Amino acid sequence: MNRSVFYILGFFTLVFFSVSCVSGKKFSSLQDTSKQFMNERDAFKTDNIGLEMQNKELKAKLASLEKELGTVEQDITSAQNGRDKAVDDYNRISSKYTELQNAQEDLIKGNVKETQKLLAELQAAQANLQKKEDLLRQLEQNLDTKKSSLDELTFELEKRNARLAELEKILDAQKKIVQDLKSKVSEALLGFENNGLTVTMKNGKVYVSLDEKLLFKSASWDIDANGKNALKKLAGVLEKNPDIQVSIEGHTDNVPYNPGNSQLKDNWDLSVKRATTVIRVLLEGSKIDASRLTAAGRSQYLPVDDHNTNEARQKNRRTEIILTPDLTELYRLIDKY
Repeated sequence: MNRSVFYILGFFTLVFFSVSCVSGKKFSSLQDTSKQFMNERDAFKTDNIGLEMQNKELKAKLASLEKELGTVEQDITSAQNGRDKAVDDYNRISSKYTELQNAQEDLIKGNVKETQKLLAELQAAQANLQKKEDLLRQLEQNLDTKKSSLDELTFELEKRNARLAELEKILDAQKKIVQDLKSKVSEALLGFENNGLTVTMKNGKVYVSLDEKLLFKSASWDIDANGKNALKKLAGVLEKNPDIQVSIEGHTDNVPYNPGNSQLKDNWDLSVKRATTVIRVLLEGSKIDASRLTAAGRSQYLPVDDHNTNEARQKNRRTEIILTPDLTELYRLIDKY
């Protein structure tokens, strides 16, 4: 029981006895005693407060010490682990040292078997190295040979490139000749183009295509005045360009030719007859060398329109004059390859 409670009970007991059975003098004495007890109680309270404060301080110090103890324990564990690792490392190094020491002793003793093995390996390595050196020397020789072949191929390629450049130059010149020829023909036949006559450029040649209605009547090979006029204008261009070769092709439709006389048998005869008639008009009164001209009959077998209609048949009844520039230089160059 707490001391302060004990003194309080004593105080009340004294008061009770004082009131009931003692005299005033004793009561006064008891009061003095009670005051003394009260003073002692207060002193005890003060001591108790101080003790409680000390108790809190001791608890705080105890917690701090426990924390420090945990840290110290961790440090001890870490140190033990480090020590164990150091011991393992020492044992491992010691084992390696022992192995090296034994190997050194074997070497000092002159281990003949091991020496012979090492010597054999060295000789094998030298032989392998010699094989590789021989192979390398052979590869270098092959490389020199291939390099020489490459130089020859490079030289040949340069020659071919030079020929190709020359060929392209001639082709460009031929193309320009054809373009100029087309322009001259178009200019000479200006009034006839799109009126039964067309001038086109194809495959390095100039094609002058004349519809049947511009030159001939149906089933006939006689050329009318308008057609002759167109051919004379074309002849003027051919006279001024003597290097141009001329082919005249006659074409018919697929309707069988049957005029009822014995002069011509079929469309083959009609197509050839029309071609030769055109040649004669071109040569008439001109200075064109006849050897430059070729007549051919194509009959119905080279149509421009395969449909079996009146419009298609009209397109197919035509005469084509094919102008070919002189390609002698081009062929000469091609023959070099």
